[in-house]
Amino acid sequence: MSDDDADDGAGSESDAGVSSSGAAAVPVGVKLGSTRTVIALPGEHGTENRIIKTLTCMATYEDALTGEEKVLYGEEAAREYPDRVEYMLRSGLPEDADRAEMTKTFFEAIIEENDIPANSGVVYAIPTIDNPTGLENLQNVIENSSIGLDLVESYPESLCGSIPAFGDDLEAIDEIFVAVNMGSTNLEASAYRRGEQLSPFTTGAVTGNEVDRMIANYVEEETQGRVNIDNQTAREYKEEHADFVDFEPFTDIIQQPGGGSHEFTIERSVMDALDEYLDDAVDELANTFLPELANDYMKVYQLALDRPIAITGGMACIPGIVEEFEERLSAELNRDIDVIAADEPDIAPTIGAQRIAARLVDTN
Repeated sequence: MSDDDADDGAGSESDAGVSSSGAAAVPVGVKLGSTRTVIALPGEHGTENRIIKTLTCMATYEDALTGEEKVLYGEEAAREYPDRVEYMLRSGLPEDADRAEMTKTFFEAIIEENDIPANSGVVYAIPTIDNPTGLENLQNVIENSSIGLDLVESYPESLCGSIPAFGDDLEAIDEIFVAVNMGSTNLEASAYRRGEQLSPFTTGAVTGNEVDRMIANYVEEETQGRVNIDNQTAREYKEEHADFVDFEPFTDIIQQPGGGSHEFTIERSVMDALDEYLDDAVDELANTFLPELANDYMKVYQLALDRPIAITGGMACIPGIVEEFEERLSAELNRDIDVIAADEPDIAPTIGAQRIAARLVDTN
């Protein structure tokens, strides 16, 4: 859990769940991710959560009439300005002052366009990364934004992402379990004991981004050098075609530099890269993280392996990966392991953060 002081916000917390304006505070969950940003807040009139989901990127351009600098973000920026679009959180956090400023501009553009209320209680999910400067920059972006006037708190991303996997409320907060975050920039693992994070582990060697690079390399090999794709196309192949249950070969067409087109079929490249990723993820968990956990907290280790392991993050969205991860980890540990995930693991951290925000708003 974060030890951020909620009093840093500009709003009053004297009345439970009520902002300084007298209106009920709106609970908002935020995940500023390396690939995608997701924000969750209540729908109108008690309907299901409103989910805002966009690529974490932006581009600026000059208005042809006024000369004013304009901002585009998300898919629109990536599509219209691929030559200069900025993915400011490629490492998972805003690394320096320039990227922090870009992230602030990006975040405010989302807030303004989607009318996210200022009188809100904000909980944001943070990655488990040993990068104090980046974490401080992220904290400043969120806490100095135009929302969260009632409270701003941060919680570990893997905890937030586990909340929807365990149930419809906050059951995960009362559990002892292991969570694994399969993200674009890092593989993270932590044990949780009633909300307390124990033995946090992270590695940048097993990542969704690395899978994209492997797919691009394997496509070149499979087509005997006739096809070269960029990492963006490789990511699209992964998201559209990867499937541990029912993968089917697929065809694509590229335009030749000298004119004409070339049609090709991919049979192995995507799943070969995914198989390597999953073997490496199981190896890191079974042979690095879990021994460290057992060494530091033997009783928690024993109790946690009798409970389901929760996986979250964008890579957990691949069909069949939960069952495959469960089977391979069970074989590696020589014991039966249960693995669970939320229905939509990529947005699960934001959903979990929003549920925590709703509880905090009610109790403040």
